[in-house]
Amino acid sequence: MKKRTRGRELALQLLYQLDLRGDEILEEVDAYLREEENDRESRDFAKKILLGVHEVRAELDKTIQSVAQNWDIARMAVIDRNVLRLASWELLHCDDIPPKVAINEAIELGKRYSTQNSGAFINGILDKIKSRHAKDGAAGPEPTKSEPTEA
Repeated sequence: MKKRTRGRELALQLLYQLDLRGDEILEEVDAYLREEENDRESRDFAKKILLGVHEVRAELDKTIQSVAQNWDIARMAVIDRNVLRLASWELLHCDDIPPKVAINEAIELGKRYSTQNSGAFINGILDKIKSRHAKDGAAGPEPTKSEPTEA
């Protein structure tokens, strides 16, 4: 498994705990990551995602809610909600990650940890966020085939 893919997986696990248990888990993050993963890059990426999402969670939830027609974010499955937060943070705050990569990784996380239908749901929401972000002029160009697809 690629290092950033593993980092996203760990971040999702931590975001899930944060959603259910609250900020108390922030004190346990380093110990949890050391216990679960030997690779430092994966641990560092997971922590970067967790802290990034935590810092702008209200903004992310507002963005997700604005494109999730007929879905209240509080009623979404916990995994789906946190996959959307993770990927939305990557789309909106990580210029070094191509949008296609952020979306594809999120779809795979949804399929792996939620339901088979989660992939389509996640894809639909993130595609709308990506499109809206591009209209605002903040999104960069799509990567070409010669550029790496893993970020």
